[in-house]
Amino acid sequence: MTLPARTLALFISDLHLQAAHPRTVEAFFAFLEERAMAARALYILGDLFEYWAGDDDLGAPLHRQIATAIRAVRDAGIPVYWIAGNRDFLVGQAFADAAGMALLAEPHIADIGGQNITLVHGDAECTDDINYMEFRKQVRQPAWQAQFLAMPLAQRKAIIANLREGSKEAHSTKTMDIMDVTPQAIDALFAATGTKVMIHGHTHRPALHEKDGTRRYVLPDWEPDGEPPRGGWIAIGDDGAITRHDLDGKVIG
Repeated sequence: MTLPARTLALFISDLHLQAAHPRTVEAFFAFLEERAMAARALYILGDLFEYWAGDDDLGAPLHRQIATAIRAVRDAGIPVYWIAGNRDFLVGQAFADAAGMALLAEPHIADIGGQNITLVHGDAECTDDINYMEFRKQVRQPAWQAQFLAMPLAQRKAIIANLREGSKEAHSTKTMDIMDVTPQAIDALFAATGTKVMIHGHTHRPALHEKDGTRRYVLPDWEPDGEPPRGGWIAIGDDGAITRHDLDGKVIG
């Protein structure tokens, strides 16, 4: 199945691109060539990369290849927008310039198809995960980031590797509910933005949640090598209809 010829916007998140998962990288490139080129805008809502140690890692062959592929979409006249995830919040202006992306602060309210839509990655709404929220608050501080980015790239990568191992151990002791967004945080975000529609990723629990006249769309993570293969995106058509798609482009409920 192909997307409608006049797709107003596409949304993806949580691809966790890395050299160790070449099929996911290939699927992303195919998505850009076959899907994004037929849209009027592309929104990347965080965790495009498994991790990002700083824009001075742009010289890595895979990172340069990814930036070039995204840039081709922008050069075709299709704007690309980026919201940072919990794995790649250190993406900065150098990578954005190389990829031709516009960096967005969250929450971002996008006017698409005549409706205002709140866009976030989703990790800031996992407020029951107290330890993570404290960590997030620390690493999002400009002073912390400046100090971290001043370290040699190899040292930063080693620190990130240790943090990732610690994160895996911590996740093994947490329930899925703790690692999911909380209803209170979502309600507060809807109230603060005054919108009725929200799109986010992060939780790897794709779904459409409807409550009190609001709709919250959760993006899937990507893992084409998984059983069954995971991945997909959200599209908004020129009629304003929002649809969820699997890796093959099939509309899902």
